[in-house]
Amino acid sequence: MRRLHRNGSWEDWKKLHSQTLLGITTAKGGGLIVCDCDKGLLKVTDDGVTVLASHFSGSEIRFADDVIEASDGSLYFSVASTKFPLHNWYLDLLEAKPHGQLLKYDPSTQETSIVLDGLGLANGVALSKEEDYLVVCETWRFRCLKHWLKGESKGETEIFVDNLPGGPDNINLAPDGSFWIAILQLASEKTEFVHTSKALKQIVANFPKLIELLNGVRTKATVINVAADGKIIKRFDDPDGTVTSFVTSALEFEDHLYLGSLNSDFIGKLSLK
Repeated sequence: MRRLHRNGSWEDWKKLHSQTLLGITTAKGGGLIVCDCDKGLLKVTDDGVTVLASHFSGSEIRFADDVIEASDGSLYFSVASTKFPLHNWYLDLLEAKPHGQLLKYDPSTQETSIVLDGLGLANGVALSKEEDYLVVCETWRFRCLKHWLKGESKGETEIFVDNLPGGPDNINLAPDGSFWIAILQLASEKTEFVHTSKALKQIVANFPKLIELLNGVRTKATVINVAADGKIIKRFDDPDGTVTSFVTSALEFEDHLYLGSLNSDFIGKLSLK
């Protein structure tokens, strides 16, 4: 794990012995909360690494994806798929059956509970500015859900935004209460027909090289800004991947948007003014 300081210098902060780390969030008590595809939910501080949640309902948490901490210390985190591991995530898309979950870790009891089940590749998670609801992304359903945590609708779930121009990946709260969502092009325009045929999807699943041809995430980059009412108010694109592609996260800080990509060896920075 590396830290970028204000003066532009990088620091190699922590070495975690894991194949893949995904979502992270700052912990209010210091350190970071990290989703580890092998070990589950971790807390990383200067003093070391603590495993917070490695199992749920008798099974290992093998695809923890994203996490956010509420003001009371509760951790809401997504499990992208309970069937397919990270390196076979595209098979979850091809099968198109909901194996994703949204879980809650309670630090006071050290217990994990289910918030939502049956999600379509559960991905980014974000709390609203007032923490009265959270939003979770369903990547292959091209939508995000709103789950109420407070008020008259507490416990209810509704669609926050759907019919997105691609699969939503990570989501982050903006200072004004809107949300930044990274959008993945899950299929190239010439190969979208594959998803209309069960037989074709079976053939693709058996030949990994075909998945690389089908998968369009490396060809472009898209980020959208969605208001608290679910309306898209801004959109940024790199349609040909000229500067960056496969952007999976967008974070607003001091009038700039910082972009994380799985296909670039740099952090993108875009001025919002």
